[in-house]
Amino acid sequence: MHKTQIDIPEKIRRKVVATLSERLADAIDLSLQVKQAHWNVKGPRFIALHEFFDKVAEAVEGQVDELAERITTLGGVAEGTVAAVAGRSTLKAYPLDITTGTAHLTALAAALARYGAGLRAAIDSADKLGDKVTSDLYTGLAAEIDKQLWFVEAHLQAKD
Repeated sequence: MHKTQIDIPEKIRRKVVATLSERLADAIDLSLQVKQAHWNVKGPRFIALHEFFDKVAEAVEGQVDELAERITTLGGVAEGTVAAVAGRSTLKAYPLDITTGTAHLTALAAALARYGAGLRAAIDSADKLGDKVTSDLYTGLAAEIDKQLWFVEAHLQAKD
């Protein structure tokens, strides 16, 4: 841990950074999963979904930066390498053999839901550790992911 004058004891900061690092790995993994869908979607809704997936990716990529910056603010090291992410992400592996819009939407809905659940658990963890700032960060991130999940699921709920 790097030294900082933030008035959170180092023991607590270490625990918070550990949880932030898990969420960072999930966020990086999720951003790559969304890009996988963006690059590989096929079918009659291609352009609409291609552009939509790019917007979802932008929302997630913003979260990657926020999580990494909170880690370093608390004196930790933001670990964003592929090896670190692969070893730490709690998301399921994204299927590489899918192409249809519905298959990508279904896979992304599951990934967004799992990431959102991790953020909600982290809200409680940060609260219990007394870090209201990190808890607030997680709350904002979870709200945005819930919205992105709603957008994705809306495509799956249509009765056309």
